[in-house]
Amino acid sequence: MNKVLLVVMDGVGISKTGLGDAVTAANTPTLDWLRENCPHTRLKAHGTAVGLPSDDDMGNSEVGHNALGCGQVYSQGAKLVNESIESGKIYTSETWAQIKETCRKGGTLHFIGLLSDGNVHSNISHLFAMLSEAKKEGIGEARVHILLDGRDVPATSALTYVDALEAKLAELNDGSFNACIASGGGRMKVTMDRYKADWNMVKLGWQTHVCGEGRKFASAKEAIETFRAENPGIIDQDLPAFVIEKDGAPAGKMKDGDAVILYNFRGDRAIELSMAFDDDDFPYFDRGYRPNVIYAGMLEYDGDLKIPKRYLVNPPEIKHTLSEYLVERGVRQYAVSETQKYGHVTYFWNGNRSGKFSDTLETFKEIPSDKVSFDQRPWMKCAEITDDLINVIRSGEYDFIRCNFPNGDMVGHTGNYDAVVCSMEALDLCLARIKAVCDECGVILAVTADHGNADEMLEMNKKGKLQVRTAHSLNPVPFIIYDKNARHEIKDKDGFGLSNVAATVAGLLGLEPDPVWCESMLK
Repeated sequence: MNKVLLVVMDGVGISKTGLGDAVTAANTPTLDWLRENCPHTRLKAHGTAVGLPSDDDMGNSEVGHNALGCGQVYSQGAKLVNESIESGKIYTSETWAQIKETCRKGGTLHFIGLLSDGNVHSNISHLFAMLSEAKKEGIGEARVHILLDGRDVPATSALTYVDALEAKLAELNDGSFNACIASGGGRMKVTMDRYKADWNMVKLGWQTHVCGEGRKFASAKEAIETFRAENPGIIDQDLPAFVIEKDGAPAGKMKDGDAVILYNFRGDRAIELSMAFDDDDFPYFDRGYRPNVIYAGMLEYDGDLKIPKRYLVNPPEIKHTLSEYLVERGVRQYAVSETQKYGHVTYFWNGNRSGKFSDTLETFKEIPSDKVSFDQRPWMKCAEITDDLINVIRSGEYDFIRCNFPNGDMVGHTGNYDAVVCSMEALDLCLARIKAVCDECGVILAVTADHGNADEMLEMNKKGKLQVRTAHSLNPVPFIIYDKNARHEIKDKDGFGLSNVAATVAGLLGLEPDPVWCESMLK
């Protein structure tokens, strides 16, 4: 059997326009050499190719790694929720029934979530649909706790979404229904931590949304405009937390008998808040005030750990993953990344499963991420990941190794173009070291990405002016095969996507792909 290393360069796409293309601007001799001398193609990494509603929807690391790891296309995220809302199935769930019953008895229905239409973590249309249904079904009070995006949408677009929400609430509010914005803050400052990297973000979210503690404002618009004036150049994801005050009191402090819906559908930044609401034995911070509420997520964010206990839409049942297929054939596997993307090469890769298919045949390694803004250290932990890979490759213990370098994506989200260029150059140095050890040990190297980001750091706004772009791109991503000892030709055809990688990896290993997978790219 051959040995294969798959490198996922997170957020490294292929620019179509050259606008803000930090990938091309960077000095990347190794990546350039691989593209010029090795079999390669472009993969679609967004929209329908990864199970999202349309090709206007940008891909993300979660659905990208699902597709890479299972070799198939499943309805995901926004599409999954869209289907449930359009069919009305979401409102027939046991969880919705419990929420409705609780709120009809006098409880307030609270919504927490990312206020944007980025379709990566959430979609504002889902919030609007549930607010309308809540009124229709006799719920009298609702509060919305908004997390500001500026990452999957333009960097300073928050007021666009706040204005749209305020208009929707004005349309719904009457003598039978009263809803308003109650609190908020930037997604990288409050509530939406992931992988237990910074529990203080979640603690601040708890204090803001649940307890109604924090700096008070008369409206979300006032809060946003004030913070922008006080912090010139600040983007939405970094705005501080705020609380809306009505008649001298917090507008949305939670109380016994209320219900709470986290309407984000993506799991990684939803798990920790869900734990704070659900877990009786919770060691991460002192919650202090803890009202007795019914809490539900939009989806089940972790199927193995059953987080949260209640959710509105059933997740896709991902079967026939590459990991499971390889375990059945006795193939030894190794997965490594730093904290920011560790869950992507493990949980998401394995079909949204926290555990392993085999403790004997699968080994996972997490390298702790730095707790700083990533544009301050754009190399992140790529050298440490590479050190680990070199040791693992030389050990000869594993047949299939996969890793994720987060640089292009995590630094790309900061909007700091120079830092992204630096991050790409650091990554390229690591690719050179990896290529050398693959030569030494006879390992086949495959290089790809899960979506674009670093390749499109600028965009044209509605006024025709260039502005910083912090969101993922709609660009294709590379797929390159390097083998010192053989040339593995790729089919000359268009239309390949991330879901074609699993069968291709199996072929490189020397195995016949699972027939349920999308076809191999190998001739």
